Amino acid sequence: MLQRIIPSSEELTPVIGLGTWIKFDVTSAAEKQTLVNNLKLFSDNGGRLIDTSPMYGNAEKVIGEVTQQSGIADKFFYATKVWTSGKEEGIQQMESSMQKMQRKTMDLIQVHNLVDWKTHLKTLRQWKEEGKVRYIGITHYTTSYHDELEKIIRSEKIDFVQFNYSIGVRNAEHSLLQTAMDKGVAVLINEPLEKGNLFKKVKGKSLPGWAIENDINTWAHFFLKYIISHPAVTCVIPATSNPKNLLDNLSASEGRLPDEKLRRNMVEFFEGL
Repeated sequence: MLQRIIPSSEELTPVIGLGTWIKFDVTSAAEKQTLVNNLKLFSDNGGRLIDTSPMYGNAEKVIGEVTQQSGIADKFFYATKVWTSGKEEGIQQMESSMQKMQRKTMDLIQVHNLVDWKTHLKTLRQWKEEGKVRYIGITHYTTSYHDELEKIIRSEKIDFVQFNYSIGVRNAEHSLLQTAMDKGVAVLINEPLEKGNLFKKVKGKSLPGWAIENDINTWAHFFLKYIISHPAVTCVIPATSNPKNLLDNLSASEGRLPDEKLRRNMVEFFEGL
């Protein structure tokens, strides 16, 4: 799979990751076995980064269980978040996340939706010095917070920023993506498929011939290639528990990526639907 550099370390990470919102909040043995199988498929096809949060119900605990059951737990890059107020509350929540996910060291912990971010970044910097976490970051999922994310990127030393970006919601192109690139901050993209709403818009519609000629073979490719073709994007994290959709998402990293002219054509075509 195509890989991108994490600027603060020059470590490489695959451009297609795996989100866990809703999809990993499961309880039955059958559902967990499906996730085990999917994680093996994910890894076999070049996937590595798994993103979650204590906000996602049972997801952290399930990740700990199914990654261990997969037999390849140490092959993944684990990203979670802190989502509470107060220093001690944050520490307790992060320690709980590590226990649930069965990790002695977390690859990435992000401040979820900027909740008490100044307090948690101070703790996370200390944890990074102590080796409890490898990378630290901040997140939000709404366009209205892009300006705030950008201000923090400019003023604070962080490794990652996570925010929403899609072919239908392109506010991040105004300045946030460029600022992250200028400041050497890795970018994770959430809601790349707008909770599946992008597929509803193209239901029953065929890809244009010029897209197929440029290695865009499915609508998932259309949506994901648009995102990862931006040089600031480090990894996009679509969520799925369907193995067919998982493979479709992963294969978006294959073949050519759109250049600027093709990206403009893609937007014009999408907006004309």
